Amino acid sequence: GPGHRLREVFAEGGGIPGLLAVHQDASGSARALALSYAKGIGCTRAGVIETSFGEETETDLFGEQAVLCGGVSALVKAGFETLVEAGYQPEIAYFECLHELKLIVDLMYRGGLNFMRYSVSDTAEYGDYTGGPKVVTKETYATLRKMLAEIRNGDFARQWIDENEKGRPWFNQARGRERDHLIERVGAELRSMMSFVNPVVAPDQSAGKATVEINEEQKAIAGV
Repeated sequence: GPGHRLREVFAEGGGIPGLLAVHQDASGSARALALSYAKGIGCTRAGVIETSFGEETETDLFGEQAVLCGGVSALVKAGFETLVEAGYQPEIAYFECLHELKLIVDLMYRGGLNFMRYSVSDTAEYGDYTGGPKVVTKETYATLRKMLAEIRNGDFARQWIDENEKGRPWFNQARGRERDHLIERVGAELRSMMSFVNPVVAPDQSAGKATVEINEEQKAIAGV
């Protein structure tokens, strides 16, 4: 999970599940060392699953791009824009497409898709079954498989390395564009009136989160 959230959960006495993989073990104690790090940051409080370096890397990148970050962000914006273009208030569109997402995700987090569907109305559940396949089509599955292939064959790594070596021109442009999206402006105003959500503001990232230096060893790992 995000580093700052990992720290928050640790300070609260909990932990975030962790994944453990040993890629090289010259000392013979790599697994024990990795477990000690997992324990040190609180992951063993929630559970640690053994995996491989390749499996964790590929599934992590795919999850980020297709679902957790790229997929969710794009779907939220698309729903918001569709409602606003149809003449609905941006504030209402924000609540329906972004704010209420947490309520649904929390249900899924605790009890899976079945518990979420049990918890919502029958009308919402029916809309789930009928609407979902219209959003995620056979073409979507083909795109997902293509995204995974680009991760596995190194295309994504090469693109990201190239973007960094050029000074991140496209990345910084995309970051600025997304930061100025209407959903962000409307959301910031609404959240400022909802103290119960403990609203936060992302730091200015115009200069980038951090300077990324990619050395030859990292390129070799990425297969480029």
